[in-house]
Amino acid sequence: MLMGVILSANGLKKTFRLSAKQQKLEKTKDKYRIAVNNLSFEAYEGEIFGLLGPNGAGKTTTLRMLATLIKADEGDAIVDGSSIRTEPAIVRSKIGFLTSELKLEDFFTPNYLFDFFSKLHHLNPDDSARRKKELFEKFGVDEFAEVKVANLSTGMKQKASLVISIVHDPNIIIFDEPTNGLDVLTAKVVTDFLQELKTQGKTIIVSTHIFSLVEKICDRAGIILDGSMVVCETLPDLTANKPLEDVFFDVFAQKAGQTI
Repeated sequence: MLMGVILSANGLKKTFRLSAKQQKLEKTKDKYRIAVNNLSFEAYEGEIFGLLGPNGAGKTTTLRMLATLIKADEGDAIVDGSSIRTEPAIVRSKIGFLTSELKLEDFFTPNYLFDFFSKLHHLNPDDSARRKKELFEKFGVDEFAEVKVANLSTGMKQKASLVISIVHDPNIIIFDEPTNGLDVLTAKVVTDFLQELKTQGKTIIVSTHIFSLVEKICDRAGIILDGSMVVCETLPDLTANKPLEDVFFDVFAQKAGQTI
C-alpha cells in the first residue's frame, strides 16, 4: 500500500550547450540539446521507484537535478518538503546520492572519507563510529578501511561509495545505475541492500537500463525517452503480465511511430 508522496518533480527541464567538437561528433548544427523536457513524476514513502530508459535518455541529468548537483532551467522538485531550486542545501541533507560518474578521491582511504563526510553531515563521533562499524561490516569494507581508493577493486570502490553516500542515514536515496560495471556478486549485494533499505521505510530512486533489475526490485517505474516521461505506473499495471522488455519496446515503437 502506497504511503504519502515524499518526492514530487514538476516540469523539470534542462538544456546543455554543445561545443563545436560535440556538434561535429554528433553531426549536428544544433547549438543546444534538451536533455530533460517537462518531466514530472512522484515517488512515495517506502517504495523503490525505477527510472528506466536507454543511454542518453535523460536519466542521469534528472537525478542530478534532484540531487541539486545541477540547476534545472525550468520546473522544480519538492523533496521531503524542500525545493531543489530554493533550498538545495536542505535537500542535500535529506538525500543520499550515488553515481558511478562521481569518483572517490584516489589518494584517500574509505576510513578517512567516511569520517570526512560524517563531519560534513554533522554526525556526532559516537553515531559516526556506530554507523561506520555497521556499514563497513555489512559490505566488507572493514578489511580495506585503510587501503587507498586507487588500490581498491571496482566492486569495493562501489561498495565504499555506497557506504559513504548514506553515512547520514538519509530517508531518500538516489542511485544512478547502481549495478553498472559490477560483477554479479557485488551487484547482488547492492540490490539486496536496496531492498533492505525499503523494509526500513526508506524511499529509493534508481535509474537503469536493465529490465531485470526493475522487475526484481521496483514497486513503480517510469519510462523516459528523449528527456520526457512517456509512461509511469506500478509494475503490475505497467507490465500487465508481459515482460518489461516487451513493454519498453512497444512504448519505444509507439513514440518513434514505427514497429520494432
